[in-house]
Amino acid sequence: MPPTRGRPIALKLLILLLVPLLSLVGLWAFAAGLTGGDGLRLLAINDLATNLATPSEQVNIQLQNERLASVEFLVTGRGAAKVAKQRGQTDRSVATFRGLAKNQRDLSPEMTAQLTALNGKIDQLADVRRDVDGTSVAPLDVIDGYSQIVDASFRMYDAMVLVPDMALYQQARAVTMLGEAKDVLSRERALIAVVLAKGRVEPREREAFTGMVATRRLLYSQALSHLDRELRGPYEALAASPVYKEFLQAEDAIRGQAATNGLPATAATWPIDGQNLWAAVERDQALAVQSIVLRVTPTAIGMLIKIGVAGGVGLIAVIASIMLSLRFRKRLVRELAGLRDAATELAEVRLAGLVKRLRTNVDPPTPAEAAPVEVKAHTSEVRDIVQAFNDVQSTAVEAAVSQARLRHGVSQVFVNLARRNQSLLHRQLLQLDSMERATEEPETLADLFKLDHLTTRMRRHAESLIILSDQAPGRGWRNPVPILDVMRAAVAEVEEYERVEVLQPPPVALMGAAVTDVAHLMAELVENATLFSPPQTRVDLRSAVTPHGLMIEIEDRGLGLPRAELDELNERLAKMPEFDLAQSDRLGLFVVGRLAARHDIKVTLAPSPYGGLTAMVALPSSLLADQPVLSGR
Repeated sequence: MPPTRGRPIALKLLILLLVPLLSLVGLWAFAAGLTGGDGLRLLAINDLATNLATPSEQVNIQLQNERLASVEFLVTGRGAAKVAKQRGQTDRSVATFRGLAKNQRDLSPEMTAQLTALNGKIDQLADVRRDVDGTSVAPLDVIDGYSQIVDASFRMYDAMVLVPDMALYQQARAVTMLGEAKDVLSRERALIAVVLAKGRVEPREREAFTGMVATRRLLYSQALSHLDRELRGPYEALAASPVYKEFLQAEDAIRGQAATNGLPATAATWPIDGQNLWAAVERDQALAVQSIVLRVTPTAIGMLIKIGVAGGVGLIAVIASIMLSLRFRKRLVRELAGLRDAATELAEVRLAGLVKRLRTNVDPPTPAEAAPVEVKAHTSEVRDIVQAFNDVQSTAVEAAVSQARLRHGVSQVFVNLARRNQSLLHRQLLQLDSMERATEEPETLADLFKLDHLTTRMRRHAESLIILSDQAPGRGWRNPVPILDVMRAAVAEVEEYERVEVLQPPPVALMGAAVTDVAHLMAELVENATLFSPPQTRVDLRSAVTPHGLMIEIEDRGLGLPRAELDELNERLAKMPEFDLAQSDRLGLFVVGRLAARHDIKVTLAPSPYGGLTAMVALPSSLLADQPVLSGR
């Protein structure tokens, strides 16, 4: 039997188990996603290097070359063809970079912002070139214009190297710093060209050059301190080489004595020194970047292997927890469902059948009727509930048997008293009949008629007690009786019979076995009609033949009843009601219901057109005779 309302315990148990299970699954998914996401991000760096880092690095190299060529053209007025050629190479690098950048997907918000900023700076390259072509811009401003574009690319690199592996991050960040130091070296070469063209170091150039030197050396030293032995080796070898030392001397000369004493004789070799150092730095930087990219994939694969092992074990644990929890839930729900079905069978089948049987048979319950509830359960609480139900069943069976015996005893008392009263009243009616026959005085005869009528009513009430005890009255007829005589007999048993008008019925007769019960049934309905209508009104009693039998209507002109109460009374009359001692004020309706159920008679109450009620009694054709005959006792 499914639950009629509320949430089933299966759903509640599922919700109860879902809370820790979902928490466990959520923690596992969070840990797996966090670590697995780190590994996937590391693998995605290869795509970033292919589509962004490498092409943007080529753009930087071409910009650095273009910067040097532009400055040389600006201070010497020579090399226009070289500048034009270099600009073509730069434009091709920019086109390649932007084409590859468009294919890159799933960029982080920070990476997207830096890429947008870099594209914006590249768009400013045309303005820098126009200034160079006009030859009216200061060389330092040209250097700064190109430097802003390159700086934007390094900010993009900073967002790109936010890798989850700390050791790899430190190496990648150090290589990026070396790239910035390389760009500062390019700026120094351009400024050296300016100094050589002027033949002196002016204060502005000296200040700018001093800042560049300090920045380059700081970036260089910090980067080397973070690099491991493999990556640091080529740079340490370069720092000890004559090329590097000669360039350091050039830097010191420009910052120091060249500002006051003029350029030294070795100044003619500064461009060559810068070119040599630039070639070595460019070579080492390319190798370092390649080494970092090659390290990314093994690190990512190692991280994914770890998360795979840990996540797999965690997933197995989660699945095992879910299966155990669902199995526990299923077993508990099965036990509770079995308990529910057993209790439902006990309440709606076994106890209901026992109570129904005890209404007519007060013998002790059989072993099958009092069998204990049996439920297969492994939970101690469910077993305790089963035992409690068995105790309740025993108590309920004992109470039902006691109540049945008490009810049977009360019924027997009613029957005995009613039989005695019926016998006395019958004798009294015979005596009154004899007295009526022997008396000729009108006043005395009228009093005897009143006494006879009162005795008839008393006999009907005695018969009501017999009927309520599921017994049959002693009176009966062998032969069918005309329906008119039955209706008159019913009216004769009512106190205010003068108010009842019996309309001419159709020429049909009632089977003798049903005469007493039908007359009693109509008498109860007629008496209700007279009691619940004003004394000055009349009660009509009419009948008509229907395809299924005979319809008798008892109509009063009272106040009627509310629809809800009327529906309740009709529902009670539609089935044989159980006599309720607490509702003795409606004793007549109980009697009518019992008699109607005994002979399959349909009794219905409906509103009357006059404002009162109409009681409709449908007699089935099985109770009617083929033709009217004279009545006989």
